[in-house]
Amino acid sequence: MSNVTKKLRALIAGDGLVPIVGAYDALSARLVERAGFEIMHVGGYNLSASHLGLPDVGYLTLSETVDLAGRIAANTALPVIADGDDGYGNHLNTGRLIFELERAGLAGVHIEDQLFPKRCGHMAGKRLVAAAAFEQKIKAAVDARRDGDFTIIARTDAIAVEGFEKAIERANLYAEAGADVVFVEAPESEDQAARVPNAVTRPALYNWCYGGKSPLLSAEHIAAMGYKFVLFTDALYAVSKTLIELYDEIKRTGTYLGYGERMLPFDEFNQLLDLDRVAALDEKYGG
Repeated sequence: MSNVTKKLRALIAGDGLVPIVGAYDALSARLVERAGFEIMHVGGYNLSASHLGLPDVGYLTLSETVDLAGRIAANTALPVIADGDDGYGNHLNTGRLIFELERAGLAGVHIEDQLFPKRCGHMAGKRLVAAAAFEQKIKAAVDARRDGDFTIIARTDAIAVEGFEKAIERANLYAEAGADVVFVEAPESEDQAARVPNAVTRPALYNWCYGGKSPLLSAEHIAAMGYKFVLFTDALYAVSKTLIELYDEIKRTGTYLGYGERMLPFDEFNQLLDLDRVAALDEKYGG
């Protein structure tokens, strides 16, 4: 059994709210770890936007997700949870997704009950598979894992399509099928958000999405509601604004002197990427 899967299980079993922040490549994974977090997330929108330059509407494939998430997992000792979209097909594809993510060093995955092509959970136009069909997909995911500590998170997007009560019914159905954590996506009010943890039979995850459909509550409030995890996956919003400002500065002035104080110094950047370790290896093996 994997060390990272055991770490994730310990976080689920422990006390208090656990923040999960988003990484979109190996560099951002190192920055998450540097900041002192205990766990990170690889979101489908982060991967689709950063590596394909496309929105989160079903462009990513199973192999792309496994490859990119695996690169992130290889650059951190923290547990990494992958966004597995809808499992990339039926129960067979979902089983293969679990196999490949385990092999790539991930600690867990969430899959959702949308029809392909999926949509970001805070976009309009989502469609759902039948609850019974997704129940079987969760069972297939649970049965496919070789490491019993690999965490299966069941996400339902039913609030926007069928309403809050149906979303809770679906979440509990998926919990009965073996999901370790439930993720009721996009509560539309503080009242809905508050009702989720006590209404579901597994630990609950809250998705904190800037500009999305859900209320942007404080961490203390989310903890008091009874959530186990709060997910902050929006790293690319900050990165995009930073790069827009940097490129605008260069275009406007011809240099980035006016922006330089907001940048990581060259030496510190090299330290972040373990250049000293490379130098030590060169000295040891390079002659």
